[in-house]
Amino acid sequence: MTTTVDPAANTSRMPVLYLSHGAPPLADDQTWTKELASWSADLPRPESILMISAHWEQAPLALSATTKVPLIYDFWGFPQRYYEVTYDAPTAPALAADVTKLLSAPGRPLHQVQGRGLDHGAYIPLVEMFPQADVPVLQMSMPTLDPQELFEIGRTIAPLREQGTLIVGSGFTTHNLRWFNPGAGTQAPVPRASQEFDAWARETMASADIDSMLDFLAKAPAAHEAHPRTEHFAPLFVALGAAYEGGDLTSRSVIDGFWYGLSKRSWQFS
Repeated sequence: MTTTVDPAANTSRMPVLYLSHGAPPLADDQTWTKELASWSADLPRPESILMISAHWEQAPLALSATTKVPLIYDFWGFPQRYYEVTYDAPTAPALAADVTKLLSAPGRPLHQVQGRGLDHGAYIPLVEMFPQADVPVLQMSMPTLDPQELFEIGRTIAPLREQGTLIVGSGFTTHNLRWFNPGAGTQAPVPRASQEFDAWARETMASADIDSMLDFLAKAPAAHEAHPRTEHFAPLFVALGAAYEGGDLTSRSVIDGFWYGLSKRSWQFS
């Protein structure tokens, strides 16, 4: 693949992020929360944030509420305190209008779901990265899990970066909940499949081999074990598309390591 934008043409564009957001208890991990806070401190301040979370699949493509609505606590069986977390960020109607202009096309409708708040894939990392909740946030659904289609969506929304929008894909670099065993403790051995997939992802991203990344189910070792269902890796492809269109395929692995066997690896493209 060749990029379509000179990377030196606009040094003020916002970076693009892919982060491993975690289940609610990951917010109790002091290492992870410090890593997110440090990452945010190094970013230029965004005018708005567009979140693409593993926890919202909806077709046709949809946008979250542009009026105040409650968060979505889309998890079950956790202590009550996790259902009392709040994140009262401003809504982003102007961003919603811009996304609609970019993505609406004949045969590709786009819906506004005014009753939908941010899900935990969006608000859990934002609580740590932007705790003052003073940046407008909009969430966008994934209308498919097809890597190439998501990549093209990312390319289409790439101009948002020029106006100060931080595009964030929120998933998990490996996500097999059969490995998740809190009773074993955080020091339990990491499954080999998780290690192998994480190492492949690190090397593939470092070499900017986007074709292999888009074909990860065929190219990556242990791909089907690392992602029995691919929704948690899918937000990466939107981020890759936005980075590619801006000529920013140089990535930095900002967070690595494992949490109960799941890879926390997270990247910044800028």
